Amino acid sequence: MADDRGFSAGAVGLAFLSGALIGVAVALLLTPQSGRETQEQLRGYARRAEDRVRSLAGKAGEVFDEAVEKGREYVQTQKSVLAEAFEAGREAMKRERERLAAEKKDS
Repeated sequence: MADDRGFSAGAVGLAFLSGALIGVAVALLLTPQSGRETQEQLRGYARRAEDRVRSLAGKAGEVFDEAVEKGREYVQTQKSVLAEAFEAGREAMKRERERLAAEKKDS
């Protein structure tokens, strides 16, 4: 859902995650340790970040599927309402035609 500034929770989460990853990468590059240790730490962070992104993508897919289903239900409901209104209009028109025909016949 979007907040009052137009940001969705997913966009805010992705921005936060991206910022955190950039901060971690900069911190690792500036710490005094061997290149191999730094590479291993970066791989670990990258794996965790990938898992989080996959999890967020899965949740986003679920939310999208729910929204599509709710949209389908709404459309189906509106189709039913319109069909009922159309049929009521048809019946009213039929009754009015019959009434006018009866008036014309009586005249």
